Amino acid sequence: MADAQQLKDHLGPAAIKQLAEILFSVYPAFNQQGFETQAQQQLHRLELKDRVQHIISVLAQYLPHDFAETAPLLKSASENWPQATEGNWSHFVAWPLIDYVGVHGLEKPELGLSVLEKLTPLFTAEFAIRPFLEQHFELTRQQLLRWTQHENEHVRRLASEGIRPRLPWASQLSVLRDDPSPIWPIVERLKNDPSLYVRRSVANNLNDISKDHPERLMEVCQQWLSGGDEKVAWVVKHGLRSLVKQGREEVYPLLGFSPEAKLKLATLSLSAKQIQPGDRLGFTLTLVTTEAQKLVLDYRVGFVGKDSRRRWKVFKWKTIETQKNTSLTFQKSQLFQPLSTRQLYPGLHLIECLLNGQVVARGEFQLSL
Repeated sequence: MADAQQLKDHLGPAAIKQLAEILFSVYPAFNQQGFETQAQQQLHRLELKDRVQHIISVLAQYLPHDFAETAPLLKSASENWPQATEGNWSHFVAWPLIDYVGVHGLEKPELGLSVLEKLTPLFTAEFAIRPFLEQHFELTRQQLLRWTQHENEHVRRLASEGIRPRLPWASQLSVLRDDPSPIWPIVERLKNDPSLYVRRSVANNLNDISKDHPERLMEVCQQWLSGGDEKVAWVVKHGLRSLVKQGREEVYPLLGFSPEAKLKLATLSLSAKQIQPGDRLGFTLTLVTTEAQKLVLDYRVGFVGKDSRRRWKVFKWKTIETQKNTSLTFQKSQLFQPLSTRQLYPGLHLIECLLNGQVVARGEFQLSL
């Protein structure tokens, strides 16, 4: 999804007018002018998600108070929605209408979920379904399981995306962060879905799980790979990306890399032993291999923290395939400057080179202020 600052303008006066026209077309009693006037009040002061909530609150004043009356109107609206074209944001305008269901459809959860099934192809109901999971967990989970067999890829994707423990821009589902077992039957059914759109959601779901249950995730991925095809292999690769970035040794064999780097020699030389903020430090890694092997080469920097404790940051380098008894040389440089997410402090810093997550060479340098 694009940046919120860029998106909020697409929920402006033109979007409200479009929404009003569609609702009037399916609900002649809808006060189109009143809704437009009230929805646009103070809209320019609001950020994206606040605009969504504001439009929802105004919709509640102009749609029937009984959700049983509103539900068929929303379903009809989805059928009358204008066709999206390149550069046309008409489907994005459906976001407040979809999230309306997550606010006002909770007392009739079966009906609310049926509305989300109709609306999610317009934009996405991944945010609207979170309150249903929070208040009607098992009922909603069973519906998600049924949706894994749906003919529409948008509905199948919702089955995975809606139950992600750490869905961006949404409330985290702490019960699933603690215990992801309810997620497995859903992603199991979707792991080799014919739609890349759906499989990408499954991979993102796995990546969420990896942050709280890495060992269990690797066990599941191993099971999937033992009988999976290239679609499953793609899902596993992208689902393990955070563990790869962390340099977890156990993850590399799952991705087809050698379990252990076999080397005669690994040396690291640095271009300087002392640097200051703003300097770029060069380093050269020399390897002599003993076997033909497929390896992931990364490096990590041990930054000195404010409390003098060392904090590690892994940086990606490259994938290499070596031959037996081959000498290889790799060069890299790292710019050391303060960032909003990482300040620099003086002291002894380390650089370590990793092959498939294993440290094979180390160098040290002083950072002075």
